[in-house]
Amino acid sequence: MKHHTLSAASIIRPWLRVLPGLFWLLRVLPAPAADLPTVSVRNVRCAFSSGEHNAFTDLVRFSGRYYLTFRSCPDGHMVHPTSSIIVLASDDLQQWEQVHRFRVRHRDTRDPHFLVFRNRLFVYTGTWYTGETSLPPDQYDVNLHLGYAVWTEDGRTWTDPILLEGTFGHYIWRAAAFDGKAYLCARRKVDFEVTARGEPREMEALMLESDDGLIWRKRAAFRHHDGDETAFLFSDTGRITAIARSGGRRPALLLRSDSPWTNWERIRLDRYIGGPLLARWGTRLVVGGRKITDTAKTSLYWLHDDRLHEFAELPSGGDTSYPGFVALSPLHAVVSWYSSHTADEQGRPVTAVWLADLHIDEQTPPSAP
Repeated sequence: MKHHTLSAASIIRPWLRVLPGLFWLLRVLPAPAADLPTVSVRNVRCAFSSGEHNAFTDLVRFSGRYYLTFRSCPDGHMVHPTSSIIVLASDDLQQWEQVHRFRVRHRDTRDPHFLVFRNRLFVYTGTWYTGETSLPPDQYDVNLHLGYAVWTEDGRTWTDPILLEGTFGHYIWRAAAFDGKAYLCARRKVDFEVTARGEPREMEALMLESDDGLIWRKRAAFRHHDGDETAFLFSDTGRITAIARSGGRRPALLLRSDSPWTNWERIRLDRYIGGPLLARWGTRLVVGGRKITDTAKTSLYWLHDDRLHEFAELPSGGDTSYPGFVALSPLHAVVSWYSSHTADEQGRPVTAVWLADLHIDEQTPPSAP
């Protein structure tokens, strides 16, 4: 019988071929999430359905009441001058009344978002210029985009739509406030380049700043191409955490920056998120938006160790996403979203606005770091 002597090199060499793959697996496998709570979704209810296309929600608490906003349009999802922004109010998150509705002549109003700033409740909307009639996608002109706002001090008396100075050519989106100033996510064509119409990838994403919520200026650029929908969240020190959608169903970005927000850390997440939400629930961060597998769904995640951990898939499908969120306590929250997963008597999809309560398992510590 012939015996073979194995050298150290012959033992180690096969592992050298495998180790890079093992390191890759360690890098992409989800981090342990043992300290993350389970969440139950309860009391799912339709908050608004009118037979029109009702979409792009946001939710806020202001002066002891709850406010829900969304776009409504009889002609559907795309760009139409018939669209308007609806604002509902409620004392109990169950019964809602319309307290305001507005539109802008010759423009499609869409993507409304709330901001509580200087004791006022603002609703911001980005608007496409349409003229008298609806536009096909190849005629959309980002350079003609313009932001508008309405505001109230009491929730019942609202201003007319106010043109936002400094937003011409900018597609505005979510807003946030910090240290006495307001901030908007906005994207625009690089150098306002006059190129083919539509929504090109040659878009930069900016953070706009305002002293009064109405007159805006550029504060920082955080994406120099592929600018898209982005949700900001400020810490008490001014550190920004942000979730940015990437077009073409590519994975979203996690962004961070410290004041003065000139240097940005960018981390590619492991999935696409459409219409992103970023909110604080206790000491944890919640991310929400559209996920796409076999179909579209609106889902919610914990953001933990720079990874997303899904904790709820909301009843949804088809045209869906753009959630709003309010934390009611460390263990209870409410979420809004829109979806077309139900149908009318003729079998046609109904695009409606939905609400649900979120409850953390009480066995989980509500303030785990």
